[in-house]
Amino acid sequence: MDVESLLVGLNSDQRAAVLHDHEKNGQLLILAGAGSGKTSVLTKRIQYRIMSGVVPEKILALTFTAKAAAEMRERVQKLFPNAGVRLCTFHSLALFILKSKVPAASCPAYELVGFKKMPVPTESADKTFLQELAKVGGRKFRFSREELFSDAHPAKILKKLEPLRRRVLESGQVVFEDLIYQAINLLENHEEARAFFQNQWTEILVDEYQDINPSQYRLVKALLGERKSLFVVGDDDQAIYGFRGADIGNINRFRDDFKESSLIRLEWNYRSVANILHFSNRIFENKPIHLRKVLRAGNMNGSGGSPIFKENREPEIWVSADPVEEMQKIITSIKLLRESYDLQWKNFAILVRYNRQRLYYEEALRDARLPIAGAVVSEAAAEGAGEVLENGIHVETVHASKGLQYAVVYYAGMSEGLTPGSCTGTRKERQKQLDEERRLFYVGVTRAESFLVLLYCKRRYWKGRLTKLRRSRFLPRENSKTECNMPVMLFRIYGAARIFAFMLEYIFKIAFMYIFRRKDLDPWLEEKVQVFSRFCMKVLRVDLTIEDQAQLAKVDWTRPVFVMGNHRSYLDIPLAFLALQRTVGFIAKTQLQRIPILNFWMHKLGCVFIDREKGGGAAIIQKALQTGKMPRLFVFPEGTRSKRDGMVAFKSGCFRLAVEANAIILPMVTRGSDQLWEHRKDSKHHPVNIKILEPIDTVEFKKTHGGDEMDPRHELLPYVRKLMEEVYDRRL
Repeated sequence: MDVESLLVGLNSDQRAAVLHDHEKNGQLLILAGAGSGKTSVLTKRIQYRIMSGVVPEKILALTFTAKAAAEMRERVQKLFPNAGVRLCTFHSLALFILKSKVPAASCPAYELVGFKKMPVPTESADKTFLQELAKVGGRKFRFSREELFSDAHPAKILKKLEPLRRRVLESGQVVFEDLIYQAINLLENHEEARAFFQNQWTEILVDEYQDINPSQYRLVKALLGERKSLFVVGDDDQAIYGFRGADIGNINRFRDDFKESSLIRLEWNYRSVANILHFSNRIFENKPIHLRKVLRAGNMNGSGGSPIFKENREPEIWVSADPVEEMQKIITSIKLLRESYDLQWKNFAILVRYNRQRLYYEEALRDARLPIAGAVVSEAAAEGAGEVLENGIHVETVHASKGLQYAVVYYAGMSEGLTPGSCTGTRKERQKQLDEERRLFYVGVTRAESFLVLLYCKRRYWKGRLTKLRRSRFLPRENSKTECNMPVMLFRIYGAARIFAFMLEYIFKIAFMYIFRRKDLDPWLEEKVQVFSRFCMKVLRVDLTIEDQAQLAKVDWTRPVFVMGNHRSYLDIPLAFLALQRTVGFIAKTQLQRIPILNFWMHKLGCVFIDREKGGGAAIIQKALQTGKMPRLFVFPEGTRSKRDGMVAFKSGCFRLAVEANAIILPMVTRGSDQLWEHRKDSKHHPVNIKILEPIDTVEFKKTHGGDEMDPRHELLPYVRKLMEEVYDRRL
């Protein structure tokens, strides 16, 4: 297999990650959104490095569970059977290091740090040892057994801990975290051991980087040394193990810790429908802009091509008076969806925040005689020989569901005290806990593939008593469509005034960003264009549906991209921004520069202004492409708004330019936009539909249509027009 074959099926961001050059671009942090194919990227990165000549035994990949390591090893060995890549957990790596013989020393590594016997890990220390440990700290310090060998304790405490530490070193009876601390001790304080192990692994990859704790971070740093060959994948939005000691600061500080490092975001989600992803993106609307990700739908069919996936349902909020009513709704829904869409029991999940909630829902499902995944179903269950049911409804805590996915998710307990859970301590501590609760909510939401239901029960038994519960702050506010009728002329004045006021307000905000936060200006502007577009839809009462948005994942956005759409309205541009979920420049007539506020924003977006009487548009666009200022361009092939039903004749210049630039053409068809402004007859909500078509690679198109002799006017133009007309002619 060659490299290009290895990269088949990867989007442009995944491809860039797999091909990353550490020597040129430093260490790499990949912010991998939920469902973005991070395991595939890690696996292919390992395979790519082996194909590039790296000895497999020189590659170290760290995961958090043995199961994840085994899955990755299986994938790697499909291409390279028996490759000696070390794929393991942090704890097993530390144990391997301590058991290894260091050539420069005359003893095993564990003896260098003081062990008298080979360390043997156990789940926990004996009760007597724990009682003695508790006495060391008294009332002021409360010790966790896992922190016995930490060097962060005060000197007075360290002296008291010495006898207990010595006892562990003499017996070799360690807990798993002891292994990490002793491996750090070895690497940081024994130069010959550090040199040996740094030479043993020349490339280090880390999965779930957001979940590593400070000691695991130190272990990675000690193994890496001053080298650049660190490749880490994580998602700060899924950092939900702070209670275990995981430090989200490791991922937030990565670019500061490694000054030469690079950042790649994986934002194409291959798990969930677009409407679930739109909902999940709103969870972090107040997050700092430079850390934010925008999940985009990259899957056309879902797992198995289920019809329910293709419906792209909006998440729903169900409010119930009590648990009985809530459970009746869940059971009725499961039975109906299962019969209507030919789903299996295992395609359904009920997610909860706390384990005691899980027990309640399992009991309720048993009472309804519905199968539960994991239940023991044979007569021999009492003897422990029962068969475990797999095809049943999953009832999971959100923590346990991480890494899993289900066609339909019922997320229960959307009330204060449950989701989010109770937060205690100082104001700073409460805020830190609430941030993690928000991330936990995000994890639960992104488990759903096709349909998400958020359940709020007003009263339920909780902690032994019937409790009235307040609606969760994580639930969106209830919005109802306003159909206040007004004359069309007055509605237009009202709409235009609000939109121009919005644009004026943000002129002052962009000035602030330019002066005080210039490094965040580009992502800030990208986000505010989306905010502006959504605002336009709200003010002008637009019901927008976008079909096949997952086609965008097939586009190589590192190349010039010409988005081509039909033109019916002034509002086609903000509609296009929402459909593409990104900002693109577009061609505009010079007369629009005369509108002061609009002129400002069009220049900020990188628009190209053309005088239709003088022409020369192709030269202007070509120059912009050559300077690298506009790799993405929105073009209306009609050249002007169509004032009749259907599309007017396409102009050939943009097709010729696309071929010259070896660009990707992305056709999209908008229907109903003229009813929003130009042909509006009332002030009611109006539907608009946008369908994104299959992208066309002009390089590949030339190969199959005459090569360099291909005439875009006679080959490419009619081909694209036919595709767009077939969609436009459908009824809205």
